[in-house]
Amino acid sequence: MNDQQRLELEAAAYRRLVQHLRERPDVQNIDLMNLAGFCRNCLSKWYKAAADDLDIAITPDQAREDVYGMPYAEWKAKYQTEASAEQKAAFNAKNPKGSA
Repeated sequence: MNDQQRLELEAAAYRRLVQHLRERPDVQNIDLMNLAGFCRNCLSKWYKAAADDLDIAITPDQAREDVYGMPYAEWKAKYQTEASAEQKAAFNAKNPKGSA
């Protein structure tokens, strides 16, 4: 495999991951954080950081919209539920500083 093929495969895998997350709005970000250590917001931050590394102008809101498939506020209003006490406790146990 050459570098271009690897790049294309990685890009395809990223697009599939984003599509999968868009198809599963029932999976809450806190669940992703508790199980996998990252969530949609993390992915959008990594996307923004990659853009910054390549001197591509993109705002954090644009990065979130690229991941969520809609403005973040809209996704939150449609799909985000209040985290349960158990979800919060699990998150805090794994993230003593309270953030990813």
